[in-house]
Amino acid sequence: MTIAKEYKDLPLVPETVLKRRHDLDDIRRRHQAENADKDPQLRNKRTVVKKGRYVKKPETYLAEAKSRRNEEARYRRVKKKGMMKRASNKPIIKSKEITLNVDNDNDDNQGKIEDTRVVQYQANSVGAPYVFVIRIREDAGKIPQNIYNILLRFRLSEPNTGVFLQYDAVTRKHLHMIEPWVVYGKPSEGIVKDLIERKSYGFVQGTKVPLSDNTILERELGAEHGIICMEDLVHELTNVGKAFDVVSRFLVPFPLSASRSKFEKEKLQLKQGKDYGDKGEEIDEYIKQML
Repeated sequence: MTIAKEYKDLPLVPETVLKRRHDLDDIRRRHQAENADKDPQLRNKRTVVKKGRYVKKPETYLAEAKSRRNEEARYRRVKKKGMMKRASNKPIIKSKEITLNVDNDNDDNQGKIEDTRVVQYQANSVGAPYVFVIRIREDAGKIPQNIYNILLRFRLSEPNTGVFLQYDAVTRKHLHMIEPWVVYGKPSEGIVKDLIERKSYGFVQGTKVPLSDNTILERELGAEHGIICMEDLVHELTNVGKAFDVVSRFLVPFPLSASRSKFEKEKLQLKQGKDYGDKGEEIDEYIKQML
């Protein structure tokens, strides 16, 4: 490859420096857009638009369009086949090591000692009567309309929210279609109880009300479904009773904390990656991070 004579004497700039300049320019445009109303000098510049908005670069639109095309192709493939390539119709059993602190009965060495044990768990949700689904992605510009419609049907219009769903064949197929946007699995009864006690809200006459008193449950669900306390609510969800759909619709989608902070995602470049999809019984650890 030949280089023109007029460019031979130009100094070569490392790629890392160019990327850093690119990121600093983007941050500078965001800062100018946010402070356009405060600074009269910035307000007169044509490059600055309304407050809170900034000019997108062409490569941003190209990247979003490419991502949408890839997701639409994946959606059609999964819809035709009915499931993901890596999914299985049989329960997948895995094992892992856990460390427990147990009391030491020996008089010479009193206190606690660490005991390592190997436990088995189911790594997918096949055969589970219900699942807890969490939306983890928030890139609305890259999401196809078909996938967004399924998220709305599951009441997952906002990221970092979770809902209880009855796990049947139709729900399983829909979850495979939107798998890159969600994490799901069958939580244990203890985790369900923690969710209800710490993050539960209910719809009372169209208003979001915290479920801090059993009288709310008795008034809204007691007469028709016999649910008068938190224990009844947990029992109905974990055992998939006759009022499961009514209870799941009564509960507002659970607001959870993001597993990655804004600083980690933007500055440290810690993305979600491939940490999505069916977790099975491992969903307990994932929910603990977001509580």
